[in-house]
Amino acid sequence: MAEKQETQEQVALVTGASRGIGAAIARALAARGCNLALNHSSEHSAQVCAELADDLQREYGIKAVVFCADVSSFEAAKEMVEGVREQLGRIDVLVNNAGVTQDGLLARMSEEAFDKVISVNLKGAFNCMRHVAPVMMKQRSGRIINISSVVGLYGNAGQVNYAASKAGIVGMTKSAAKELGARGITVNAVAPGFIDTDMTRALSEKTREGVVSRIALRELGSAEDVAGAVSFLASNEARYITGHVLTVDGGLSL
Repeated sequence: MAEKQETQEQVALVTGASRGIGAAIARALAARGCNLALNHSSEHSAQVCAELADDLQREYGIKAVVFCADVSSFEAAKEMVEGVREQLGRIDVLVNNAGVTQDGLLARMSEEAFDKVISVNLKGAFNCMRHVAPVMMKQRSGRIINISSVVGLYGNAGQVNYAASKAGIVGMTKSAAKELGARGITVNAVAPGFIDTDMTRALSEKTREGVVSRIALRELGSAEDVAGAVSFLASNEARYITGHVLTVDGGLSL
């Protein structure tokens, strides 16, 4: 695979980019000089995403365009990818970060709760990969990074739907890596552990202490820790890495 110089002409599409890990990933890629397509899925997140785009353009001198799309829709994902190509010219990096949780015990989980999480987390990643892959194949280069979770590797009580979606991400990543490698495209996954986000901040102090006690580094990770891993996998330094799942969990899974 020929090495490609990283320039401001590279374009990265980040789904679920309005806040948390997605916003941190967008910032890390902007710092590398990537132009950005920032995806969000609702009116609620539109203003936040627009402000992020403005901030990144001002701070890093890159171009950032916002796209509202429900990635769980095959057609919406297709239209988004077409829009990115029309406005930014190409797609060099795809980061499938969009995700939701609807936790509950197996014996009480509704079909709707299961389907919603699978639809966004797993089908959404498939939809974006499906429409971006031909673009990258024509370019004969590309980086796809899917956000999984340690829950997808080891399971977690009360999250059978989330675990299934994130385990599916791992299988899809490895299969796509085998399919697309000959076209100069790498496909990898990042599996975060417990990250300091709005969701983990909502946990009780006792629960947080219990979680931290299981982590070798004795602290929660940050969104920037995950973003650093994604930025690496999107770079030329990771050109010979594909089909890999990089855990960012502070030693939780040891």
